[in-house]
Amino acid sequence: MAGKAIIFSAPSGSGKTTLVKYLLENNPDLGFSISASTRDKRGRSEQDGKDYYFLTPSEFKKKIDNDEFIEWEEVYEGNFYGTLKSEIQRLWDSGKNVIFDVDVKGGINLKKYFGDKAISIFVKVPSLEILEQRLRDRGTESQESLSRRLFKVKFEMTFEDKFDVVLINDNLETSKAKAQSLYEDFCRKN
Repeated sequence: MAGKAIIFSAPSGSGKTTLVKYLLENNPDLGFSISASTRDKRGRSEQDGKDYYFLTPSEFKKKIDNDEFIEWEEVYEGNFYGTLKSEIQRLWDSGKNVIFDVDVKGGINLKKYFGDKAISIFVKVPSLEILEQRLRDRGTESQESLSRRLFKVKFEMTFEDKFDVVLINDNLETSKAKAQSLYEDFCRKN
């Protein structure tokens, strides 16, 4: 393995994707790990092979059977997400460190897999009320899916102590600077 892994995990709406995009824009040595998923694309903006590798449930299960994943999880009933071994190798072969934007269980599993070649960062918001508002503001959730996500958030928050760092995203500019500093400090380590 010839690279480092930077793992960002958080409940939906905490801002991890915004922080990951910021780091990618400002660090040319970073490559984004594209996860595989069985969920439907959100609108027209999401693209296969860019945002996710969109797979059917049977395609996903075949890859599980063939041991093609570092980790995988049924995040919501019928919606599988996972990290393909080939994706990490692709990025490391191109000389990049890998950055992940994954759910909490995925983050824990990735940290176990990569060990000290990884830093795991748990992003959280100051309160559940702020998180709920962020999810509502997206406009992508039905009331039912919002309720499911909020229930899951409470569960996911119990795992923050399993991560190397907890980054409280209460001010986006401050959080971006903190994320950049965490990345630079980690890269300086052998």
